[in-house]
Amino acid sequence: MMNRAWLVLMLGLATGCASVKTLDAAKPGAPLVYAGTRLDLYALDGGCCAMDRFGAEAPAWPAVDLPASALLDTVLLPFSLLATLGVSYQAQGGL
Repeated sequence: MMNRAWLVLMLGLATGCASVKTLDAAKPGAPLVYAGTRLDLYALDGGCCAMDRFGAEAPAWPAVDLPASALLDTVLLPFSLLATLGVSYQAQGGL
């Protein structure tokens, strides 16, 4: 059972996370809020033109990627909402 879980995890990582792919897509008009999750659902629904709509290719295994993308999109939700609203912010570290 544990070997199967590792296999599924490795397949998901090998195909690339949809959320990470959409972070640097920089496509005007592409969705920002839950973009990776939406890209996975678009691919599962048989969408033909992910690059045109999202600025990124859909993962090869969207069903495997969906839970991880949903989790990462939830963590990044405050930032994607700010970006959608046009609020600019700068993160700085150190003293």
